[in-house]
Amino acid sequence: MGKLLEIDRLQIAFRTDQGDIISVDEASFDLASGETVAIVGESGCGKSVTSLSIIGLLGKSGYVRQGEIRFKGCALTKASSAELRRLRGNEISMIFQDSMTSLNPVIPIGEQIEEPIRLHLDLSRQQARAVAVDMLRKVGIARPEAISKQYPHALSGGMRQRVMIAIALVCKPKLLIADEPTTALDVTIQAQILQLMKQLQTNNGTSILLVTHDLGVVAEMADKVVVMYAGQVVETADVFTLFRAPKHPYTQGLMRSIPHLNRDSSKRMHAIPGTVPSLQHMPTGCRYHPRCSYAVGRCRQEQPTVQSVGGEHLVRCWLPSETENTWVPLAGHLSGGTL
Repeated sequence: MGKLLEIDRLQIAFRTDQGDIISVDEASFDLASGETVAIVGESGCGKSVTSLSIIGLLGKSGYVRQGEIRFKGCALTKASSAELRRLRGNEISMIFQDSMTSLNPVIPIGEQIEEPIRLHLDLSRQQARAVAVDMLRKVGIARPEAISKQYPHALSGGMRQRVMIAIALVCKPKLLIADEPTTALDVTIQAQILQLMKQLQTNNGTSILLVTHDLGVVAEMADKVVVMYAGQVVETADVFTLFRAPKHPYTQGLMRSIPHLNRDSSKRMHAIPGTVPSLQHMPTGCRYHPRCSYAVGRCRQEQPTVQSVGGEHLVRCWLPSETENTWVPLAGHLSGGTL
């Protein structure tokens, strides 16, 4: 499979009154055609900012300071606003976290699906309306013609999320960015949405970049996992390797935090001590060392480099060999695990 998306040493900054603040620092990973890559980590680690940078939606204060984002070999960091508009909704689409705030409350559902069709495809209004209704049917919405005339507030959370997927996939994009696509949905609706995404991916050959806190979703959907901490990628591996033998202490901590059925109820659940550091006050050396039980002097003084620990399994840590096999992975008990 060829590389569809390449993130190379990406650094993202935001302008503030106190000066520029670096939100993402030297993030690197790639996504092949037809592949699903999941980005995981605690809130504030830079997952959503990384995904928004791909389609140029960092707002007025955010910008790519260094590095490159390449889509099909073309540098998106050098693309004009007009070129990015031609890509958004056409070759690259995004499902945002909150469908209620992402959908326009005063425009009927059908018209919102028609907008990218008429913008990117040479179709009449009548043809666009027919495609929109057919897309609602494909994402599993009953009575699509009637629903197309409804407003977002009249739909349930699961139906709104299906509408968001319909909008994102109506032009058959090469890349779908899904930012917490199952947030605030009950488990049965979550399962339906994930199954729908997998089915549409199979039918259209779409690649998916999945941003999520839910390790159960990662185990279900991902081919490869990118773990982010404090704006940096700390571990990258295929999903089986990551769950079987995580090397970075942060990844190990995330895995141990997953609730599972055979846990001793008399014992407290595992939690990673401390919090993600502030962007304005990053620790010296390894950014994880204040929370790491393996930290030594070098960890506090020198920032670790990314190294391979076997094939495409990459880790940003000074002690990958010393941190492996220190606990038993919880494979088989991943359903519903949330960071």
